[in-house]
Amino acid sequence: MKVTQKAVWIPVGGHKVAAVLNVPEQAEEKKNPAIVCVHPGSSCKEQTAGIYAGKMAEKGYVTIVFDASCQGESEGEPRFAEFPAQRVEDIHCAVDYLTTLNFVDENRIGVLGVCAGGGYAVNAAMSDHRIKAVGTVVGANIGRVQRESCGDIVQVMENAGKQRTAEVRGAEKMIVNWIPHNQEEREAAGINDIDIVEAVDYYTTARGQHPGSPNKLLFSSMSAMLSFDAFHLAEVLLTQPLQIIVGDKQGAFGSYRDGLELYERAGSQKKDLLVLEGVSHYDLYDQPGPVERAVEKLAVFYQENL
Repeated sequence: MKVTQKAVWIPVGGHKVAAVLNVPEQAEEKKNPAIVCVHPGSSCKEQTAGIYAGKMAEKGYVTIVFDASCQGESEGEPRFAEFPAQRVEDIHCAVDYLTTLNFVDENRIGVLGVCAGGGYAVNAAMSDHRIKAVGTVVGANIGRVQRESCGDIVQVMENAGKQRTAEVRGAEKMIVNWIPHNQEEREAAGINDIDIVEAVDYYTTARGQHPGSPNKLLFSSMSAMLSFDAFHLAEVLLTQPLQIIVGDKQGAFGSYRDGLELYERAGSQKKDLLVLEGVSHYDLYDQPGPVERAVEKLAVFYQENL
């Protein structure tokens, strides 16, 4: 199906985020289901979330994918911040935007998140029941990921707080990297986990590299991530139909483990967990075979629930 891409801006509080609206052929002549697509931490709209947004649009869904506030082409300060509450609010505002389009059925809006975007999608759906169906692909709880990987949590929290104080007094912003800058740096650090190896391959090479994803993180925003639980109250508030897709090749990001946990905890009466054998976290970012299998499953899920 032919799809038209439109660059749009979504109002989010006092700023706007940059987005791409994917409109299937002839969609503007009728009411359509729509899906908000949410990118991973450190990512941007042109990478994996954009791939899924494009493929779901080819299946007949109006889709929107956007750069998180303070990141990519979006407005917002401080730059390179990863504030979970803001990321969730971005999703709410994307839903707001879709409800203003006369060719979108406001009662048939879903969300689809990849990696940390999956965790954010779940959290946004719990607090916004205008979202009628929730899909995650290698969804990860970014709070858990950061807590398990940062070392001394209390010390990092204290350091982040001190850095924020210094910056508000005029010090230069402290920017760190999400992952090693290249495979040589990773090897020198003695990191051999499959998720980190493949993250470096995806984000820092021609495979997935993009200017909107510069591998930069505002250090002081670590405190917000460390105190965040994407699945908090899922037993009570996540009642919408839920489709979880993960690969069984496990790595440090823990999306397989988070997928199983979310499946058990979600209060949804209709939920499904698809585990793809022999598939890694990053295979589901852009590798044709795994991505197509995920898209086919998601297409059936949204057709039944939107």
